[in-house]
Amino acid sequence: MTAAISWSGGKDGWLALLRARAAGLDVRYALTMLDDSGARSRSHALPPDLLARQAGALGLEPVTARASWQTYEAGLIAALRDLAGRGVTAVVFGDIDIADHRAFEEKVCAAAGLTAVLPLWRQDRIALVAEMFARGLEAIVVTTDDRFLDARYCGQRFDRAFVADLPAGVDACGENGEFHTFVTGGEGFAASLPVMQAPSYAHAVNAAGAPAGYHVTPLRIEAT
Repeated sequence: MTAAISWSGGKDGWLALLRARAAGLDVRYALTMLDDSGARSRSHALPPDLLARQAGALGLEPVTARASWQTYEAGLIAALRDLAGRGVTAVVFGDIDIADHRAFEEKVCAAAGLTAVLPLWRQDRIALVAEMFARGLEAIVVTTDDRFLDARYCGQRFDRAFVADLPAGVDACGENGEFHTFVTGGEGFAASLPVMQAPSYAHAVNAAGAPAGYHVTPLRIEAT
């Protein structure tokens, strides 16, 4: 079965990719939704060239689409229909247990005639993190939500020390949006990515009419 994966570049998607391939899915495409300028990804604020390099290292063909938050659903469905035209029949997602996310994913996939596959659904967080490290995960924390984590967490390596240092109540996988990661190496990579990171910066947004604060760590491929 030919498949695509909804791709943010993070650890949960990476583990979902490994599991989906182990289950027999031929995952060929990495679909990333960009902001309406096309300058960065919607979820993790990453540049498309970095995501393309990462996808290639994992044997995936990068696919992108631009959308504002107002046009996100329609833009995503259009991108999924394009993938269906390439022979894709299933889309892999890395969500763990937020029911509204799964309902949305199943809805947009159904609109494109595709099946949503969630290999991590209802899995224990600590067990998932342990599996990631056992599979050689190398990752950087690229965004943090100020409501859950202070600025010092942004830009850190996602490793056992990071997980042990998380405040009480913060999910080890960041499933509630507490933080997001970018994977630079581990199982499935042809080679680890030579990534450089700049100092993190504060980023204020207006979410559902309320101000919210984040920190972001810019990344780029190291020049060779």
